[in-house]
Amino acid sequence: MSAWPDPVELYGAEYTRDPYPLYAELRARGPVHRVRFPSGVCAWLVTGYEAAQQALTDPRLGKHHSRGNAAWRARASIMPEPQHSQLQVHLLHQDPPRHTEMRRLITDAFAPQRVAALRPRFQERADALLDALPEGGRVDLVEAFAAHFPFQVLADVIGLPEEFAARFDRDWGKVVQPVGPEDPGRPVYEARLRGLQRYIADLVAAKRRQPGDDLLSRLVAARDDGRLGPEELDSMVFQLLVAGQEPVTNQITTALVALLRHPERLAELAADPELLPRAVEELLRYDSAFELTTWRFFAEDSELHGTRIPAGDSVIVSLCAANRDPERFADADALDFDRSPNPHLAFGHGIHFCPGAALARIELQIALGTLLRRLPDLKPAAPDEELRWIPAVLARGVDRLPVDYGRRGGCPVTHGPVAAC
Repeated sequence: MSAWPDPVELYGAEYTRDPYPLYAELRARGPVHRVRFPSGVCAWLVTGYEAAQQALTDPRLGKHHSRGNAAWRARASIMPEPQHSQLQVHLLHQDPPRHTEMRRLITDAFAPQRVAALRPRFQERADALLDALPEGGRVDLVEAFAAHFPFQVLADVIGLPEEFAARFDRDWGKVVQPVGPEDPGRPVYEARLRGLQRYIADLVAAKRRQPGDDLLSRLVAARDDGRLGPEELDSMVFQLLVAGQEPVTNQITTALVALLRHPERLAELAADPELLPRAVEELLRYDSAFELTTWRFFAEDSELHGTRIPAGDSVIVSLCAANRDPERFADADALDFDRSPNPHLAFGHGIHFCPGAALARIELQIALGTLLRRLPDLKPAAPDEELRWIPAVLARGVDRLPVDYGRRGGCPVTHGPVAAC
């Protein structure tokens, strides 16, 4: 008989639609829980704000996949070879000192001052997407806006050439959604992987032929002078293209769903755009697109908040559960734009804190500000229960968001950091 408790299943339509009741139940039981994911892999989930902060800075927990034991590897390492070895050695799966060296190569491109200087360009991108909408009526905001705006911004920031931006297939972003070896969708999954890998190879070759003053060119140069290995370069480009835009797409959708479910908050924000920076922080806390962190591992059997965890078992932190912890946030299940302080963990914590956090904040402020300014009378165009939440294990978001918006406005941005008429 197993010495472990029966795992809690972290999947299913009800959980995906609203995981917060389960997280509340788990927090009440304690900080560490054995859970099972759709792939069948069992892991240890950390809930609660204080426990999450401690786990995210615990030097005993490493992220390199070589730390995973055989039981984890049998089910969790589902990306096949050679792609697993060639695309999975990016920053999220590195430990110091290698993590420190690799992260240093990208931080300047995402520095707050640099991305803030690009705000006018990002605003042009957002307005152009909305200019293309009909004067009034109904639209899917994912297809019309949220799926495109973050990718266009990312292309500007990293130096993705226009021809490669046009070639990028958004379906490639689905390679982070688990498809096990026995899943009937496995051939499509593997075809996406191969297509994305060919795209990355072509992009690296193009940047080597015609380098510029941009992040992608600097990463290729780092490979050519020996600071990066070939797999590390491909993995970092993979991480930029997928993790650099899909989470922002998802966060735009979770923020909009929250606002549409709380029309009084939507009206409040539409009436006072100066609330946007605070509102974005609260929307990040309230329903984060980064629901769970990626795997962490102990090198030897270890204790975590009173629970004995075998070496190589995966430890995952629930950022969403931490962000709704009533021990840290008063009235944690309420959407409150006046919440202060608001030390949410939506971008993680510690050495793996999201390097693109400043960019994501600007994108969210521009996206929400522009949508509320340009699309008055925004209302859901489908019942809430019909929203389809993406099947990704670690992320939250909807793949379609039908809305009615009355008549499209055309007010230009005239001043300040937020959209205002």
